Amino acid sequence: MGQLDEPAFARHLQACRGCGGTSFDVATYLDRHVEVMLGDANNDGKWVHDGEKFVDGVYRITCATCRVDAFSSDACPRCHAPGTLPATLAAPSHLEVPKRCPACSGMQLALIGFAPATVRTTGAKPPTPTPRALFGEPGFHVIAMACDDCDWAATAPGCPLCAGPGPLRPRP
Repeated sequence: MGQLDEPAFARHLQACRGCGGTSFDVATYLDRHVEVMLGDANNDGKWVHDGEKFVDGVYRITCATCRVDAFSSDACPRCHAPGTLPATLAAPSHLEVPKRCPACSGMQLALIGFAPATVRTTGAKPPTPTPRALFGEPGFHVIAMACDDCDWAATAPGCPLCAGPGPLRPRP
């Protein structure tokens, strides 16, 4: 579980303690699928998370009107290592993506990464998250990759976000 469970997340979105507003900017780390060819992304990727994983990665909730934080944590959203979030947001991925598959020299790899994202809550239908880092940019961290042509796969050692030794907690 992340720093918040779903009931705690919902409580933070009820009303701002500073101004009473009900619109919030939520910063979170989310799962993103990206196809790469020769080490370069074919596109920006697509989100592959559900509601529980959205809440699991939340590290800041800020009132959209007065900018008061309703919730803030600098711990790693994946392993809860204290104080590691600022470096995680600024660091490149700890798992390097090769240009070609090391097993068969295939040119295409599929990968899953954690991408920082923000969402502005509006009360009704949840909006699509806006990525704050894409594959290859600081803050985007590759979790796992696999070759499209053979059975080769690799995963990040330790925590894929902060590179800590773990232990990693189970994800919803």
